[in-house]
Amino acid sequence: MAARLYHSRAAPYHGAMHTHVNSVGLLVCADPALNFSTPSHIPRACIDALPPQPGIYIFRDEAGVPVYIGKSVNIRQRVLSHLRTLDEAQMLARTRHIDHERTGGEIGALLREAQLIKAHQPVFNSKLRRIREMCSIRLGAPLPEVVFAKDIDFGRTDGLFGLFQTPQAARETLRTLAQDAGLCSVMTGLEKGRPCFARQIRRCQGACTGEESAADHAERVQAALAPLRVTPWPYPGPIAIVEKSDGLRQRQLVDNWCYLGTRRPRGKAPARFDVDVYRILARPLLQGGLTIEQLPV
Repeated sequence: MAARLYHSRAAPYHGAMHTHVNSVGLLVCADPALNFSTPSHIPRACIDALPPQPGIYIFRDEAGVPVYIGKSVNIRQRVLSHLRTLDEAQMLARTRHIDHERTGGEIGALLREAQLIKAHQPVFNSKLRRIREMCSIRLGAPLPEVVFAKDIDFGRTDGLFGLFQTPQAARETLRTLAQDAGLCSVMTGLEKGRPCFARQIRRCQGACTGEESAADHAERVQAALAPLRVTPWPYPGPIAIVEKSDGLRQRQLVDNWCYLGTRRPRGKAPARFDVDVYRILARPLLQGGLTIEQLPV
């Protein structure tokens, strides 16, 4: 029944793509989503108010609870695409209002979306919804070890490689790298007993039997893990990322790969590493593509 709420009076969609011949004689396949009209139970005013600028939008149910939070560089265009998407009928059936919030640019929209999804846990957001406890592989001890963000500040610690949701995922990555690079399973902490199995089948260069020095093997371990390196926070304290869009200038505050909002919080605990913020910011920040203001520590 829900799907019928959003169907216009145009020809019904029965699962097949309709075709017609246009004015210049070309055979055109009509997108069935174009047959959908604006849901009548969502106030037209909140749809008409959507701006064509960057920001976030919130689909709310009858009680005002967010059921979906999204972001776009063009809020209006993105929300209208939701309203015409057949696969989102269930979400639209629960929606009674759509809010929006402009940001100064795409980075601000990404950061704000991640923050709100973690705060409200909308039922139709499959990504970013769960606050995860992350782990990583640390070098520096005699053997590589799996360490956890609850025990170590990832943003202030060097020598970390990879961000994983479980220790099993970290060890499986290390196992795959060991196989691909011909590393020793004993010297990577994946196996006990000497020689390791890989040495017995001539796939280990002999670190477990003394035929390869521990220093040489450690160097190869680091090279294999290098693409997964977690970059420590590259500033002594917080920064502001400055973005501008159609008269709106915004400063997104970040410290230790943790999003602080548009205003510096007072009296809060030190900023802790946030894996989602790291994944959003690491590449553009380290490549120098953002306008940055360093703030007092």
